[in-house]
Amino acid sequence: MPVLARGCFKIHTNYSIHSLNQGGKPVPASAKRSPEPLLASVLDTIGEEIVSGVQAEGDTFTLHDLSKRFDISRTVAREAMRALEQLGLVSSSRRVGLKVLPQSEWNVFDNAVISWRLRSEEQRAAQIESLRELRDAIEPSAARLAAMHASPAEARELTALAQRLVELTDQASGNSEEFLEADARFHSLLLLASRNEMFIQLTHPIIGVLIGRSEYGIMPDDPEREIMQIHVELAEAVANGEPDHAEDASRRLLRGVNEFMEI
Repeated sequence: MPVLARGCFKIHTNYSIHSLNQGGKPVPASAKRSPEPLLASVLDTIGEEIVSGVQAEGDTFTLHDLSKRFDISRTVAREAMRALEQLGLVSSSRRVGLKVLPQSEWNVFDNAVISWRLRSEEQRAAQIESLRELRDAIEPSAARLAAMHASPAEARELTALAQRLVELTDQASGNSEEFLEADARFHSLLLLASRNEMFIQLTHPIIGVLIGRSEYGIMPDDPEREIMQIHVELAEAVANGEPDHAEDASRRLLRGVNEFMEI
């Protein structure tokens, strides 16, 4: 599984979402040499504006508006339109052009939408809370299934990752990139080991709460060692094939983490 970098998601059209082009400034003409990054930049800007409310529900704009604002061809503007439609952010018609849709229509499980909501001061707390609730609902069941289905190799890796999280906590490195990557890998692997294909598809949204809480200072710099030690208990329950114990450990872990999240 690839390393999950902070603030880096992909939308379903396979365009990487990276830096945000703020303020609606035209993209330099030189960027036309590479249409895919240019398209990603346009989507980043428009997507964030819609999610944050700069472009509100019911607002309209046209392909010509996109072409003029970003100094892009109609072909690139049309690609942006299709991607925005796929994300449920806009609808299109010949008469109106592009119309911003209500939040109820957004593809809220898409990694790009999650990323934009986390960036938005207006949306961040609600997004973190929604991701937390999703994780609370899914992960204990995934832990139970992992105790039933995890391979020996997966169980060993879970144990190694859990022990590393404790070590990093002891080293006062609970806010480091290595800690975030180990934590994300641990919980991703737990979902994978469940062998439930629907749980596995929720990996990125669930890991989004780990990335968001770290990147935006919602978690304390020094996690409690007692909470980190529950990772070890959970990994051992999976390795020993103890579904009840694994589910209980997962619930206690999440409860402990939620108690000191500072949303």
